Amino acid sequence: MASTALGGAAPARAGLAHKNGTLGSSFKPPTGFMLKTSPKVGCSSLSVRASIASSPQKQYSPQTSAVKSGEEVCIAVLGASGYTGAEIVRLLANHPQFRITVMTADRKAGEQFGSVFPHLITQDLPKLVAVKDADFSDVDAVFCCLPHGTTQEIIRDLPQQLKIVDLSADFRLRDINEYAEWYGHAHRAPELQEEAVYGLTEVLRDEIRNARLVANPGCYPTSIQLPLVPLIKEKLIKLSNIIIDAKSGVTGAGRGAKEANLYTEIAEGIHAYGIKGHRHVPEIEQGLSDAAASKVTISFTPNLICMKRGMQSTMFVEMAPGVTAGDLYQHLKSTYEGEEFVKLLNGSNVPHTRHVVGSNYCFMNVFEDRIPGRAIIISVIDNLVKGASGQAVQNLNLMMGLPENTGLQYQPLFP
Repeated sequence: MASTALGGAAPARAGLAHKNGTLGSSFKPPTGFMLKTSPKVGCSSLSVRASIASSPQKQYSPQTSAVKSGEEVCIAVLGASGYTGAEIVRLLANHPQFRITVMTADRKAGEQFGSVFPHLITQDLPKLVAVKDADFSDVDAVFCCLPHGTTQEIIRDLPQQLKIVDLSADFRLRDINEYAEWYGHAHRAPELQEEAVYGLTEVLRDEIRNARLVANPGCYPTSIQLPLVPLIKEKLIKLSNIIIDAKSGVTGAGRGAKEANLYTEIAEGIHAYGIKGHRHVPEIEQGLSDAAASKVTISFTPNLICMKRGMQSTMFVEMAPGVTAGDLYQHLKSTYEGEEFVKLLNGSNVPHTRHVVGSNYCFMNVFEDRIPGRAIIISVIDNLVKGASGQAVQNLNLMMGLPENTGLQYQPLFP
């Protein structure tokens, strides 16, 4: 970190001898791909599958070693040259115990991070290296910010003692057949899918705390599940006719050069996409179905807006008989009372993306629809923070036994 010179004496390392879980098989890198690792590999077996409906029966005795105040946790950031990787770096600049010691970016290998993201040039960071050249021998935990479809084999072959938060979609869907249907190829690490815990922090906190591998939720699913899961679990809304209109800033499409994301293609307009086949649909339906204990199918339309960051999800729901919009509001208020990062706005105040930029907050509110028996719920997040890197840091804090708000108390940037 900026406060710890990489060339100086390292502070005391965290006591992380008792790590949860194994990869389920011995460490065998594929031909032509060798990770530099510590020879100390092998931990007790772990099998956890998080469900939003209820906590699964744990098949192990959690031995999570809480990190003590002042102890250092050494972090690797894989895929550091993308937007989510840069956000991890920005957020950890304010973290008192996480220090980045390994950063990978295959196409930028050998470069200084500050040359890739000049706004972070003040940070004392290691040079970027290719994944195959990364040395994990002194690493405690990993943020994997690699593109979808590329992380399964890499995570499978990482040292087994590492705590991992994966920001891609590669471990979010529990059903590997459903994954193959939506992502166009067979799951390449099915043994790890059994171990992965879905990382919707406010809903699955206990499972995350005891996990070794966390599948960080997508941005749209985070903004949608946080309001809908509690209402579905309490049977306050009907499972049919859930309509969701969601809008994202352009950073949600990633940093890669794409014709559809050129300024002249997206400026001064709104761009609907993935109308029948957005890959976040099965993730959203998985979470809502868990909450309902039955299959939930949604109507979901995502839109790209000409702004850098931010996300708004507008949900149109039909209430259960006798339920009012006020009941929905009160249940969400009681559910998230005391939560630092999920806030119900007062009265008729409308959530706006500009009020959460740069922060880990989710703001929401409930409104009565003009159509009797229906309500409108609006939630907003920063797609790069609560929708990605901020929630990832929140999850790793839990996994390391730290207060989950550590390093995340950035206030929104406005105006």
